[in-house]
Amino acid sequence: MPLFQAVILAIVQGLTEFLPISSSAHLVLVPWLAGWQDPGKAFDVALHAGTLFAVLAYFWRTWIELALPGLGIRFPSAISDEQLRTRRQLFWFLALATIPGGAAGFLLQHFVEERLSEPLPIALAMMALGLFMGWADARYRTGHGIEKVTLADSVFIGVSQALALFPGVSRSGITITTGLLRGLSREAAARFSFLLATPIIAGAALYEIPKLWKTHRACAMELPMSTLLISVAISAAVGYAVIGILLRYLQTRSLKIFVVYRLALGIIVLLLVILHGNAAR
Repeated sequence: MPLFQAVILAIVQGLTEFLPISSSAHLVLVPWLAGWQDPGKAFDVALHAGTLFAVLAYFWRTWIELALPGLGIRFPSAISDEQLRTRRQLFWFLALATIPGGAAGFLLQHFVEERLSEPLPIALAMMALGLFMGWADARYRTGHGIEKVTLADSVFIGVSQALALFPGVSRSGITITTGLLRGLSREAAARFSFLLATPIIAGAALYEIPKLWKTHRACAMELPMSTLLISVAISAAVGYAVIGILLRYLQTRSLKIFVVYRLALGIIVLLLVILHGNAAR
């Protein structure tokens, strides 16, 4: 893969991992539309490692403030009993909500990669979630903050995250949409979504990176390490910027722009698939 292709795909990953438009879909569709070769699993893992660094860098303080109380440590020492209880509760709600997505990834990852990582199912998923997101956003009036997330909220959002395994659905898209339906504000739904994504992305990276390193050491990987490292850095930088921009955007704006984008891209890809099929006959 030429370096310029790697850079473009790294930018795409950084943009689409946190915007509700599906990074897995775009990592399939961009090479397909451009006529490039499939970059392969190793490159995909490297790009996701970049967005893992992004979300960890952005939320490291939040995770400390949640994890330490969650593990029974009073931090900071001046925290009120109510804040301590709220943070401990949110930490364990996030842990619980991670389970469905982790289980789905463990059980269905290979099936999805082999059967559903094609333009047609991706286009259908893009449009289906676009319509669902548009409906949820149209119903939205006002919502509560992340500190008021309940056990039921975390279960529903966690189960919805499992659907993000299917390319075109979007982890942030389905979890933000579910958060809106559960009464969270747009900004709170996005914040909960990004926190919830952290352990899932980390788990996938920890599982895949050792295999990636082993493959590289065996000289069985065509991509040079320099290309992978550049891609990781770009993915991380773009992802970090997108998190902050989206959180600020959703404080005053709706999801309409993402709904329109999903529907438009889905329709374009669907038409191209149909035209390609007719031309091949």
